[in-house]
Amino acid sequence: MSTDLADAAVRLGYADTPLGQLHYAEAGSGGTPLICLHQTPRSHDEFAELMPLVGPHYRTIAMDMYGFGQSAKPQGPQSIEQYAAGALHLADALGLEQFAVLGHHTGAVVAVEVAAAAADRVAGVVLSSPAYTGPEFRAEQADGPGGVDDAAVDDEGGHLVTWWNQRRPHYPAARPDLLNRYVRDALAPGVDPLEGHLACARYVMEDRIGLVSAPVLILGADADPFAFPDLEVVQARLTGARSVDVVVVEGGTIPLTEQLPAAVAAAVVPFLEGLAGR
Repeated sequence: MSTDLADAAVRLGYADTPLGQLHYAEAGSGGTPLICLHQTPRSHDEFAELMPLVGPHYRTIAMDMYGFGQSAKPQGPQSIEQYAAGALHLADALGLEQFAVLGHHTGAVVAVEVAAAAADRVAGVVLSSPAYTGPEFRAEQADGPGGVDDAAVDDEGGHLVTWWNQRRPHYPAARPDLLNRYVRDALAPGVDPLEGHLACARYVMEDRIGLVSAPVLILGADADPFAFPDLEVVQARLTGARSVDVVVVEGGTIPLTEQLPAAVAAAVVPFLEGLAGR
């Protein structure tokens, strides 16, 4: 396993896939490759702090999911299955037969589908702040994401302030830099910040989560009011997984991977190291 400091350097690229070009960043070259999937409406940038910490140990690939960032965009209503297909097409384009997957928020829901759809290829799964999108969630979220990323675009830019203020209570104090990055990704060409949440509200997770057979690590950010309450139900529903470990990150909020990357890496790297024995 490489520990060369050069493996902390992040490289950018585009992959040609049947869905169009998919944009990604990567660091490192050794071990089990790790594909990172971001929350709505972010991009690979959500893992900018994490990649240099994991890259010296494992090849780490953070993609702009299909429909986000600088990746190709689908037409019409989007789905978790589409996002998962994008991750699998990226793995194909990069020649990854076996890989682990890490998803945060929306990305965690996508990671469940990736692991269910390609159980023979997924060596391990990290679910960071996963929501359980069962019947109650779908009923609650069918008309919108509960007060975030929901604003009509107006010609005076008021939607930017609305997006900011909707997220600000759930972000760490005195970190406008993180909100700046969120707004930038929300403004990426062709991105509808609301659509990723609606995709979660269309996903019938109870039919898929039991098909996850790889070892799973759940990361719970205890100051995340949206996802942390679902930690135990997600854990209980992973009935087919070979093992399920849980790590609670104290003080973690919605932008966990940016806010506390060292704590995330401290959990993820040992989990990946242990996959060979599971």
